Amino acid sequence: MSPSTALFPSPTPLWQAATTAVLRGEGPSPLPGPWRLMLLGDGSPTRHLRLLTGHPVAVRLVAMEAEPEPPGQTPSQLPREVRELEPPLLRRQVWLDCGGETLAWAESWWNQTEAEQHLRDRNLPIWLSLTQGRSELFREVDGLALVNSTWLEEGFGTQGPFWSRHYRFFRQGRELTVIREVFSPSLEQWLGPAPRQPLHSPS
Repeated sequence: MSPSTALFPSPTPLWQAATTAVLRGEGPSPLPGPWRLMLLGDGSPTRHLRLLTGHPVAVRLVAMEAEPEPPGQTPSQLPREVRELEPPLLRRQVWLDCGGETLAWAESWWNQTEAEQHLRDRNLPIWLSLTQGRSELFREVDGLALVNSTWLEEGFGTQGPFWSRHYRFFRQGRELTVIREVFSPSLEQWLGPAPRQPLHSPS
């Protein structure tokens, strides 16, 4: 898939888990344990990808652009936590590759001043950018969903839908960014098979 010079439209959620269940770390019962760890755990996904595959994570920047005010997406496409960030906002999108295989896509929303401070090297994974100097961070996973989009299917080279999550980073109680990640089914070779249809989750 050729590199894009503009942001993709956010993927469409086909199903979303109850927020209360996600905050308690309760994934849908048919979702296998390794996938629950990947989607609902508070560890670094780029580190997990490296540990799983044995390859470093290469970040391919799609674009980083100003988010229109109001945002140029429908409310159903955006995590509601984006509205809690102080405008003006930037949105950044990347593909994550390991060993030449595209395993994830991510987008993040930032206050413009925060982005200038924390994303000086736009090709670094966000986790590395934010933890330089060993700064302490808190990650809160807020959402779990199945999403789809034609450009995601092209990027992953397979038919959707795809598992997605979104979370926030906090430092000293202050919200820094909202991040959404979408994972390729290719991860099943390390995590085992995962269902890809709407699931019942605890409320």
